Amino acid sequence: MSHPEHNDIFGAKLGMWLFLFTELLLFGGLFLLYAVYLKRYPHEFATGGTRLDWVLGSVNTVILLTSSLCAAMALTAVQRNQSRRAVMLLGGTIACAAGFLVIKYIEWSAKIGHGIYPGSEHLQAGPPGESIFFSLYFLSTGIHGLHVLIGAALLGWITVKVNGGSVNADNYILLENGALYWHLVDLIWIFIFPLYYLIL
Repeated sequence: MSHPEHNDIFGAKLGMWLFLFTELLLFGGLFLLYAVYLKRYPHEFATGGTRLDWVLGSVNTVILLTSSLCAAMALTAVQRNQSRRAVMLLGGTIACAAGFLVIKYIEWSAKIGHGIYPGSEHLQAGPPGESIFFSLYFLSTGIHGLHVLIGAALLGWITVKVNGGSVNADNYILLENGALYWHLVDLIWIFIFPLYYLIL
């Protein structure tokens, strides 16, 4: 006979994986849309890509990879009853998320300041493929940025739980699921970065 607690853990894990699958479908749809229009407007997409700051994109990639490492290490720390270390590592993950969003704000502000945003006169006056590229760029990075914000808030709440002792070596499923969500956010950026910033 299975233990009720084990059933709860299995249910929580299964629920999280199902949720992550729906998230993959969402971004998968955006990437499919990107592929369709890239085939139609390869030159305009390449031109649009040159107008993005690949240095800032690269920095944000390093930041998110670092944040994922911190989240994974925090889970290991909790499993080893090192709650103080876990809190510090989760704080590092949240700080990385804040840094990522600040850089994204700087990028968006620069683009909007130059009249590059969906529906702008500047883009409407240019080739349609370029307008589609930037519309997809703002949509993809905007939805991803929202996920970063939600993930940071979720990990912040979990950090409070770790600090209070309710998430511990005997009960860490909440942190495990939070870290899984964060790894997905990281993974999605790993696809977004080359598609938009490194397109040739």
